[in-house]
Amino acid sequence: MPYTWTDTSQDNLELRLWPHQSLPAYGFAATILGIFTLSTIPLYGLIGTVLLWGILPFMLLALGAMWYALRRNERDLQIIEVLTLTPDDLHLTRQTRTGAPQEWHCNPYWTQVNMHQKGGPVPHYVTLSGAGREVEIGAFLSEDERKELYAELSDKVRRIATP
Repeated sequence: MPYTWTDTSQDNLELRLWPHQSLPAYGFAATILGIFTLSTIPLYGLIGTVLLWGILPFMLLALGAMWYALRRNERDLQIIEVLTLTPDDLHLTRQTRTGAPQEWHCNPYWTQVNMHQKGGPVPHYVTLSGAGREVEIGAFLSEDERKELYAELSDKVRRIATP
């Protein structure tokens, strides 16, 4: 699961969420090496001809585009959401690699955990509403993980809001 619950003190809970990181460094290297190796196979028959120099730049351009796309995807996955639950406050912080952190505060008593089964950007979209705003949480999780998160989050918010 790409999220964890932590008891920071007696009545305080912390939820940390992050996107799946399915391509480790060795997987990235193997993918680039594999693409390079497989794309050079058709070029072996062209060695010593002028056609090699006509096709080689496009092959290298495709390899460079794949490199860029994989690195860009890795940068985009550097999202961390932290939800801190205390009896007096719910504090959600969303940190992306490029932007300033986005924050949301609400009293747990007035907080509602909602699941929009349809109509959101993803099926079973989980949101928190309160203090005049509705914010998303865990939109990068899989559908089953969002369902599980909704059940756990609803239970914990309900328990912490009850005196």
